[in-house]
Amino acid sequence: MKRNHTNEVCITFPTGRQDFFPYGIRVIDLLKEKEFDGAGDAIVGGLINNEVVSLTFRVEVNSVFEPVMIASRDGARIFRRSLCFLLNAAAAAVFPGRRLVIGHSLGDSYFFYFDDEPETSADDVSRLESRMQELVKADLPITRSVLSYNDAMTHLKETGNRSAEQLLEHLSDSKITIHECAGFRDIAHGPLVLHSGLLGHFELAAYPPGFLLRFPPVDLPGVVEPLKEHPVVFSIFQEYKRWGKVLGVSNAGQLNDLISRGKIKDFIQVAEALHDKKMAEIANAVYEKRDSVRLILIAGPSCSGKTTFTKKLLVQLKVLGYNPVSISVDDYFLPRDQTPLDKNGEYDFEALEALDVGLFNDHVCGLLDGDEVEIPDFDFKTGKSNPAGKPLKLESRSIIVVEGIHCLNPKLTFKIKPEKKFSIYVSALTQLNIDDHNRIPTTDVRLLRRLVRDHQFRGYSAVETLTRWPSVRNGEIRNIFPHENNAQIAFNSALDYELAILKGFAEPLLSTVKPFDPVYGEAVRLRQFLSNFIMVPSKYSPYYSILREYIGDSGFTY
Repeated sequence: MKRNHTNEVCITFPTGRQDFFPYGIRVIDLLKEKEFDGAGDAIVGGLINNEVVSLTFRVEVNSVFEPVMIASRDGARIFRRSLCFLLNAAAAAVFPGRRLVIGHSLGDSYFFYFDDEPETSADDVSRLESRMQELVKADLPITRSVLSYNDAMTHLKETGNRSAEQLLEHLSDSKITIHECAGFRDIAHGPLVLHSGLLGHFELAAYPPGFLLRFPPVDLPGVVEPLKEHPVVFSIFQEYKRWGKVLGVSNAGQLNDLISRGKIKDFIQVAEALHDKKMAEIANAVYEKRDSVRLILIAGPSCSGKTTFTKKLLVQLKVLGYNPVSISVDDYFLPRDQTPLDKNGEYDFEALEALDVGLFNDHVCGLLDGDEVEIPDFDFKTGKSNPAGKPLKLESRSIIVVEGIHCLNPKLTFKIKPEKKFSIYVSALTQLNIDDHNRIPTTDVRLLRRLVRDHQFRGYSAVETLTRWPSVRNGEIRNIFPHENNAQIAFNSALDYELAILKGFAEPLLSTVKPFDPVYGEAVRLRQFLSNFIMVPSKYSPYYSILREYIGDSGFTY
């Protein structure tokens, strides 16, 4: 098929079939082809050369095309972003002049609140939901267009959207993309669905001091499941939101303003001091139970800062007179030939069954009884423990500290009495938003940390890290998040300045991902996300900061 007309583009479909279409054809018109019969509203976007685009996107180059299904991570992202847009449109109509702010995720929900109001009433939530349902029933078009920079700024000033205005003050795009529905306009941060009628699957639920926008899980796009409580995560966010008020920064525009005025050094010092203050509080909480607690268990998802948190907690424990001893759960891996396999036939190193849980419990119990034990020394290259282990016996005022993904799972420490254990959950749950209507996913912060760390210290390319990430996330969903509520206390490792520093490391790595790479769309999304931040030199991050675990030059040895 060698036609090379300037008024045509060649499209390769998922089946491998190729055909020619008029230059500038919209993605939605490609869906009229026979292989998409019956798909209907299940398709909410497209992948053009691995980049996620809206259904109104016009194809101007030869492209490989795949539909984005709603029951996929990219599809769910489009649906949820569209729901947030619908909620903001409803709030603008029902409560003009009130500032609605998106908060954090909470399971299959987003937390919202009205700024400077102590609590959102159940009646207000009901009125918002009714207006959203009206917009759904009206099945109104959600249109995408562009405004000049000046026109966009004028619109934001007129509507009182100060957070988006601050964001644009530090950007220099000549054209600003917006979405519009029922007279409501908002800055675009990614594709939306084409009609409000596609957004019927949601619920609003009062959740003091705000409310939840609830939506279906990725794999069940038509079902809003019963609410699962996440008290530990919610408490982290509420505490960190209070920190945000102390720091005076709650969105990217405010952070950029601080950077541009040369005030970032002071901001970093306060942010780090709040971290150290919280670590001291956690150490004191352990000390208050000194008559019973002998084992500290620390868990959290990938790149949540567990390792540096543990090192800094050890220092705080020493200040209180403890003689802390660290044990690595990784040394208790079973030999490779005993490691369980996942559904794809690969070694499942993240399964609890990959560990010798019985031996781990015997050793911890022995240490607590005053015995000397020989801790195994697992060699990841050979896939088995070295013949000679590491002898260990607790001294006076010793306390055992263990860090690992299974540490909140009671099955890991089934022989140890509950009163002897103190469990800590660590995660990077940023309170920072892009603007009032667009949140920063906490998983993106951790992914950028991992992207930088894997390149700095493990020699992995951006493609390799982005390719592995879905598997990492699936492991977290199986092994970590179900046990987060077992924690007695939580630590938030997010630093509100860190994205400005990670930007300088991550952007060059993301630029190496090419359009033929399957993860290209994810790289583009992250680059667009980072474009909202002004870069800060890494030298401003203290040498004992958790951030140094990822960017290097830490005062700790890893």
